[in-house]
Amino acid sequence: MSKNNIIGIIGLGYVGLPLAIEFGKIYKTIGYDLKTKRINDLKNFIDDTLEISNQEFALSYKSEFTNEISELRQCNFYIVTVPTPVTNDNKPDLLPLTKASHEISKIIKKDDIIIYESTVYPGAVEEVCVPILENGSNLKFNKDFFCGYSPERINPGDKKHKLTNIIKITSGSTPETSKKVDALYKSIIKAGTFVASSIKVAEAAKVIENTQRDVNIALINEFAIIFNKIGIDTEEVLKAAETKWNFLNFKPGLVGGHCIGIDPFYLTYKSEILGYKPKIILSGREINDSMSRYIFDEVLKLMEKKNFNIKISKILIMGLTFKENCPDIRNTKVSDLVNYFKDEDIYVDVFDPWVDRSKSLEEFNIDLIDKPPKKFYDLIILAVPHQIFKEMGIKKIKEFGKEKNIFYDIKYLFSSELADGRL
Repeated sequence: MSKNNIIGIIGLGYVGLPLAIEFGKIYKTIGYDLKTKRINDLKNFIDDTLEISNQEFALSYKSEFTNEISELRQCNFYIVTVPTPVTNDNKPDLLPLTKASHEISKIIKKDDIIIYESTVYPGAVEEVCVPILENGSNLKFNKDFFCGYSPERINPGDKKHKLTNIIKITSGSTPETSKKVDALYKSIIKAGTFVASSIKVAEAAKVIENTQRDVNIALINEFAIIFNKIGIDTEEVLKAAETKWNFLNFKPGLVGGHCIGIDPFYLTYKSEILGYKPKIILSGREINDSMSRYIFDEVLKLMEKKNFNIKISKILIMGLTFKENCPDIRNTKVSDLVNYFKDEDIYVDVFDPWVDRSKSLEEFNIDLIDKPPKKFYDLIILAVPHQIFKEMGIKKIKEFGKEKNIFYDIKYLFSSELADGRL
């Protein structure tokens, strides 16, 4: 792979920025994002996702950042890493993807390769993106320009499984393109690559990775509901079952984020177009989407049982992010839990030192508190198992509560004896 290649990265979030940094250690790499503030921050080595350190920025001496798409005209590889969310009725929202494709179509040249990393349903690149590229460029697919697909596998907040040590699936629209795409990624991925036989296979592989996790977590959530009714501790049951070598290690909880709660709807959408309505996938989604309500109802029952006046009680929810030890609040289901309390006019504070206050306000209209006051709350819900909460310890956390209080631990951060209730 020639070091004279110039790489363009479209979208500089959790996926695009690590790519730009790694490629920028070898090739001239131009990262593009619509947000002016994001570009200005990156030029000053500031990453509000906390994924890239100052040292990594410095090592990526061939990378540069812009919000002018025209500056990518010199590239010969374009890598698209824009979000692929769902609409309010859980249909694929491909607008960011189609907009990116339209912008790229204005600047691509003969023999350029456009690689998509955004999660989509099988067939989306060739059925949706390619026609936009053709129409905007007046170039012919697989004659004048070529495409690839290499699904992202970034795990926000995970310092062990980072871009370079996760095996990368690659694919191309022609055998020769496939080789070029694979060689490009091999130049930065230490863990190696897996060449899929087609773009559709690569798209399908990505979308089932998170769908499988979603279904498995839904099963464990259903177990938790049943075990709560029986009156036994779910964590204790799981610990016993995990002694069998092939028992899958999943935990119950709220399922949000940019992938697990979204990707199953992409596969469902494609399946329903072809005349088959998935059963297990949609059942799993229904269970996981209902867990915030289930926890809310369980907490109210617990408060009633312990003779708390719910309407005048004060609630503290610890954690807002969709997962531990990262600032990512995309599609977090903790926000739903907060809103259930607000809808009942119950006082609720949210504390999460990982999250930027302005972002939680903008995204969810949740005004985070800087520090919980002592002896103030009737109910404390530990919603996200941040390491900082574990280090804080149960004694200090309980000090936020009144003399008589309830502590509910959603994610088993502390042992069962220390919690009044758990999922």
